[in-house]
Amino acid sequence: ALILDMDDRGLLEDTLVCFVTEFGRTPKINKFKGRDHWTNAYSIAMAGAGVPGGQVIGSSDRDGGFVRERAYTPDDYAATVYQKLGMDLHEPLYTADNRPMALATGTPIREVL
Repeated sequence: ALILDMDDRGLLEDTLVCFVTEFGRTPKINKFKGRDHWTNAYSIAMAGAGVPGGQVIGSSDRDGGFVRERAYTPDDYAATVYQKLGMDLHEPLYTADNRPMALATGTPIREVL
């Protein structure tokens, strides 16, 4: 409903909406009948700001435990957000002691598709 409402109001064109999970859940039930934290596979969903809709990037194995193909990393996610903010990914940021640091070394979503 949020995405449709933003699209109806013309807000989605300039706004990047992200749903990012911190981690997935283990593909197996544990001894307490629950699932533990699992960092090997998780989900990211994006809409707006020119991100192509209706795309799925990558896949997991049958149990959802491990990435099978085209992993989209946290650094790729950061690169996408920074690019959408208009930041130049090739220009370094500088620390207080003037040491250059890369903003992000990932690949923005536009270049992944």
